[in-house]
Amino acid sequence: MKFKYILFTCLFSFLSLSAQKAKLESADNKYKALAYIDAIKIYEKVAENGYESAELFQKLGNSYYFNAQLEEAGKWYEKLFALNQDIDAEYYYRYAQCLKAKEDYTKANEYLSKFTQKTSSDDNRSKLYRENINYLSDIKKISNRYTIENAGINSEYSDYGAAIYNEQLVFASARDTGSVSTIRSKWTNQSFTNLYTSKINTDGTLDAPEPLSRKVNSKFNESTPVFTKDGKTMYFTRNNYINGKKRTDSEKTILLKLYKATFDGINWKDVEELPFNSNEYSVAHPALSPDNKTLYFASNMPETKGQSDIFKVAINDDGTYGKPENLGLKVNTEARETFPFVSSDNVLYFASDGQLGLGGLDVFAVKLYEDGSISKVVNLGSPLNGPHDDFAFLIDSNSKLGFFSSNRNEGNGYDDIYKLKELKPIEFECKQVIVGLITDAETGEIVKNASITLLDSEMNSVSEVMVDEEGKYRFENLECGKVYYVRGALPKYETVERSVKTDKISGETEVSLQITKKLKTVGIGTDLAKTFDIKIIYFDLDKSNIRKDAAVDLAKIVEVMKQNPTMKVDIRSHTDSRQTNMYNDKLSERRAQSTMKWMIKNGIDANRLTAKGYGENQLVNKCADGVECSEEEHQANRRSEFIITAL
Repeated sequence: MKFKYILFTCLFSFLSLSAQKAKLESADNKYKALAYIDAIKIYEKVAENGYESAELFQKLGNSYYFNAQLEEAGKWYEKLFALNQDIDAEYYYRYAQCLKAKEDYTKANEYLSKFTQKTSSDDNRSKLYRENINYLSDIKKISNRYTIENAGINSEYSDYGAAIYNEQLVFASARDTGSVSTIRSKWTNQSFTNLYTSKINTDGTLDAPEPLSRKVNSKFNESTPVFTKDGKTMYFTRNNYINGKKRTDSEKTILLKLYKATFDGINWKDVEELPFNSNEYSVAHPALSPDNKTLYFASNMPETKGQSDIFKVAINDDGTYGKPENLGLKVNTEARETFPFVSSDNVLYFASDGQLGLGGLDVFAVKLYEDGSISKVVNLGSPLNGPHDDFAFLIDSNSKLGFFSSNRNEGNGYDDIYKLKELKPIEFECKQVIVGLITDAETGEIVKNASITLLDSEMNSVSEVMVDEEGKYRFENLECGKVYYVRGALPKYETVERSVKTDKISGETEVSLQITKKLKTVGIGTDLAKTFDIKIIYFDLDKSNIRKDAAVDLAKIVEVMKQNPTMKVDIRSHTDSRQTNMYNDKLSERRAQSTMKWMIKNGIDANRLTAKGYGENQLVNKCADGVECSEEEHQANRRSEFIITAL
């Protein structure tokens, strides 16, 4: 019986392991085919049965991550890191994005820091983070640029990717049209998207959506349309599907292609794919330049930096196309850049989860200049951007009204379309001004005729000005987010210099200077500690021996007395009110005597010095016994004075 039981147990375990292996193989096949919804069900069942591996948690996390369900993805990535194995750097980045979806930005930045440590210095995402550690506060400063509201046409399914055409909003939707044979995407388990149109009323409301055209809409995905200015040509995205047949790449995956259709005044017709499409990579999400001579799009074609990049291609006068060009590292990263849109004032808006953002895809903008150069990248800030995916932005440059898509939690369905209004324009050319006031450090009086020099981070002179009659100076047209040095000089005063980093948004940065006279005016009753800005002579806790850092300040007093051999000084030591009166009296007396002995040892005659401890009897503020004070306030009372008694 025992032998049979062991045999049965082993057989059961073998069958169980075989079943787990079969489930994993089935899930892997679905995963490779981008059928992520089906794969999730199988992977999760295996995980529920206690099976653990880095590969399993990676694929579970990825299955949710690539479906923009970042919070769910984060649960599995967390389990992945709990295994304490060597994990590829990319998962640190993905987990950081998932943490942002939960608005746990502190932990997200911890994983971004780990990501930068594990990646090479040429990774654009690492470089962006290293150079912009305070990106969250920078985004906060430029937020509240838009008001947003639900567009009112959303379904419980995915609605996204809009364009404006003849006072109508044309967009993609996965809403069920009622067909019994509706085909569903294995990726999202939703119906494939078709193009719909909704009239935009004068009050900004939208009519009930209707399908755009049977000539355009197929049984697979159509999305992200864009229209030429004359309204006769539409570019749009569709699955690789021609003449009723789907086409796949070498891994049997249906990719995306760009198509165009022509309007004959009544119907859309002559649907044809663009010549730079391929059966081996995706080309999607078209956008047109204001003159309609350049087509922008997203693709993972060769020369792509990340998962998808923004490209552009020339549209020639004869209808042919130039060679696609990557927009480069200023825009593109190792992650996703997608959903481009170009406004009439030549601003390129795009979505990215590789640029520094608030989570998922954020919307960014760059100014496209006539000479081909591109401005800095600007995050559009909240409330437009948030912890989830925000994308497919469009705006009318004149009315400042527009739309964007998002899968934020408060929406109707998987993705939703929102209306927006721009309240303040984007600043692409950030300029800073450094201003300041020059005063005498001892008297606080305004200093006139001082020369102020501005230097860059390499200590090269940028500009030089003289202060005005009010002691003020000003440097204009400076770069944002840069380190400068402000140096003040005036005869009979010591040269003073301060470093400053300008803000990353346009504005003024104040750098005031206090300069000190080279020749100090002293007399009987002068406190040499104030003259040389000696705030405190430091001793170890409850000790009276002179510390090395205190010796530096005492050496200044000794040197003054050596240069003035008739000068006599009274050393006065004070404590704060913590501890008893008796304790403080004794401690301050020991410290005063210790200070005097040190000065005598270093060359000052004993008959030129007197010393006394005053304990807590001469407080300079309110911080007596029983009064709650800050450490800084208590420190003000722990002072040493060197009062001139004779000259």
